[in-house]
Amino acid sequence: MTQPLLTPRFKALSVHLLTATGAVFAMLAMLAAVQEKWSLMFLWLVVAFAVDGIDGPLARRYDVKAHAAEFDGVLLDLIIDYLTYVFIPAFALFQSGLMSGWTGWFAIIIITFASAMYFADTRMKTKDNSFSGFPGCWNMVVIVIFAVEPNFWVSLALVSTLAVAMFVPLRFVHPVRTARWRSVTLPMALAWTFFAGWAAWVDFHPDSWAHWGLVTTSVYLLLVGIVQQLLPERS
Repeated sequence: MTQPLLTPRFKALSVHLLTATGAVFAMLAMLAAVQEKWSLMFLWLVVAFAVDGIDGPLARRYDVKAHAAEFDGVLLDLIIDYLTYVFIPAFALFQSGLMSGWTGWFAIIIITFASAMYFADTRMKTKDNSFSGFPGCWNMVVIVIFAVEPNFWVSLALVSTLAVAMFVPLRFVHPVRTARWRSVTLPMALAWTFFAGWAAWVDFHPDSWAHWGLVTTSVYLLLVGIVQQLLPERS
């Protein structure tokens, strides 16, 4: 008898290949950033964000550690996340001029350096599958800065605060893996993805309603873990 094509190993390898497409989307985003096509850059980053949101559940469903163990899915994911969550957004923040002069240099140095240390920190995950400290989602921060265009001092304060928050015991949810309030958090993450894509699609037009949706969902995702920490579950 011929072996079926959709074997557990084939499915597991397919998940790794899906994760690896994030590197391609990162390159496309970087090429757009070099040409200062910011909307196109963020569209590619949103695609990469969507892939990052689905490959984890698929990896657990098809047990990639058992059926395709020669590839380290966690390492692959971290490499791509550093590119799409940290490196490219930091470059865009600097190159766009939204943080000019010394503030731009400060931002790219602190974002890239602090994030490299955080991504290597073995304590980054909590028992409830949340993150301990701000998880380096600078793509989400920078797209809001592009949409709202606050004063650069506000941007500097935001970047500085979040960089410090990476190394303090504050909790930030994982939209998919944190079980508590997931029925609200997961739709919020999906809404954020929609609003981010919409904002980039209309080239961050100041009258777009996407901006309000982007800000609202970003504030929720940023603070909900801390609220959960302040309101522990009753046993």
